Amino acid sequence: MTKQFVANTMKNNLILIGIVILMVITSIIEPNFLSRTNFENIIRQFGTLIMVALGMTFVIMGGFIDLSVSGIVSLVAISTVMLIDRVGQGPAIIIGILIGLSCGLLNSWLILSSGALTQAEALFLTYGMSLVYGALALIFTGGITQFLTYSQTSISIFDSINSGMVGIFSISFIIFLILLIILYVIEKRTFIGRTICLTGGNKVAARLAGIPISKTIVFIYAVSGIMTAIGAVILVSRVTLASPVMGQGYETQAILGVVIGGTALLGGKGSVLRTVLGTLLLILMSNCLNLMGVSTYIQNILRGAILITAIWLDSRKQQTEGN
Repeated sequence: MTKQFVANTMKNNLILIGIVILMVITSIIEPNFLSRTNFENIIRQFGTLIMVALGMTFVIMGGFIDLSVSGIVSLVAISTVMLIDRVGQGPAIIIGILIGLSCGLLNSWLILSSGALTQAEALFLTYGMSLVYGALALIFTGGITQFLTYSQTSISIFDSINSGMVGIFSISFIIFLILLIILYVIEKRTFIGRTICLTGGNKVAARLAGIPISKTIVFIYAVSGIMTAIGAVILVSRVTLASPVMGQGYETQAILGVVIGGTALLGGKGSVLRTVLGTLLLILMSNCLNLMGVSTYIQNILRGAILITAIWLDSRKQQTEGN
């Protein structure tokens, strides 16, 4: 009984075990890993990616995918920085988040109006929209990077997001914690949270059961757009600039964090809490490899291999459960 309990505990907490093992090995090889400066760096890298990944969790749980997040990050970042001197920093941030929401709603409208109700169709459609959003960012700037520090008006909100503290917690961490709680409550305690899983599990059965599939699709893409926009604002606060290509790569990293966290790629089940752990493991791995001097090219190979392995294992798990 004890052995079975230990085995089940380890099986259900593989991500936590992986994080602990990774931290122990890296701290032995590279003592600087345990420094305060390094942990602050990890938290800053974590901020934008976890926002995008949390939004992506809802989309994948619903049986879809969103590759447009890279373009949304770039477009929101550019729009926010360019609007600061025109409307002020607060309104600029709000408009940026509304742009993210609009992009998500546009994605859902295109999916529903075209009847693209499979994950493969959504993949190509949102990839196309990512190109559109990225192109808009390039058009608005002429391909020129916009620097936050060149703003003629106050950027105190961005400074607070980047380095402000409330007690022992950073403001960016508090923002993350509040949004995580909201999404967790939506996932576990609301009707729409249950409809997301039902829709992702079997769209036909969900429709026959009276589940409002169209509203669910609109909701998950709206959440993805909002969370991605918030991630873009955090990214601008951290790097103090906005580039038309700064969102590239966030879509694959977000999907990787979600899948590593245990959300079924085909939809139907998942957890925002486990996405946090999956994304943290991904960030820690990247940080550890950087400290050990592993080249970016090798890191990309490892990320690709991990993504392929995670998808393969998820597919095998789905086949086993189906049998």
